[in-house]
Amino acid sequence: MSASSNTVVEAPEESGSQTVKAQLRLREMILAGELPAGARIAELTIVEKLGVSRTPIRSALMRLQQEGLLEALPHGGYAVRTFSERDVSDAIELRGTLEGLLARVAAEQDANPVALDEARACLRQIDDLLRQAALDDEAFSRYVILNRQFHAQLGELSGSAVLIREMERVACMPFASPSAFVIVQADSPQARDMLVVAQDQHWQVLDAISRREGARAEFIMREHSRLAQRNLRAVIRSPAQDAMPGVRLIRSPG
Repeated sequence: MSASSNTVVEAPEESGSQTVKAQLRLREMILAGELPAGARIAELTIVEKLGVSRTPIRSALMRLQQEGLLEALPHGGYAVRTFSERDVSDAIELRGTLEGLLARVAAEQDANPVALDEARACLRQIDDLLRQAALDDEAFSRYVILNRQFHAQLGELSGSAVLIREMERVACMPFASPSAFVIVQADSPQARDMLVVAQDQHWQVLDAISRREGARAEFIMREHSRLAQRNLRAVIRSPAQDAMPGVRLIRSPG
């Protein structure tokens, strides 16, 4: 038996799992401001910090470049990107367009009654949260989970694997996810009011889908994304961005 036979080789599924974990952790580090914008990412430092081998780290860095959080440097390696307000606005607009399409497709076919009931159950949980006079950090975190769940259920109602896949891809773009700016809203006196408006739109789009009103369902979800556009503008112009350090990656105009 040769000496090389003692080499530990990761199984493909184990390597893939390590890549996903590294990708998620690196994304968290970027959005938390632990990896400064513009600076070259030291691969060996990341390997030591995350405790995984270089192969999953390299794969994770490549995926984050595809998401748009990193940029490839001319002589190799990656650096954290910065974004213009227009970049983020366009990503939110794209998400709204896709979600509108998902809602229309869901409305124009016989939506699964069980799936509709599951979506309604999710919204009732959000209703329970919003009955509180004020929302603490725990309530906002719970809202983020339920909001993400509802938007995923909306995709499932469409029954389109292609649209669901594209929606997932867009939601991974920087600051384009449905809950990207929710935690920032927590410090705003209007926070709960904004969520109440968004929640009414959630109920309205389910009503449109159940009534098979495709155009109405699409319009509601396009309008829904405009709330995120408003939040983007508010956050960019807010002097207090510590609630979401990743916002510092967005360059304000002038």
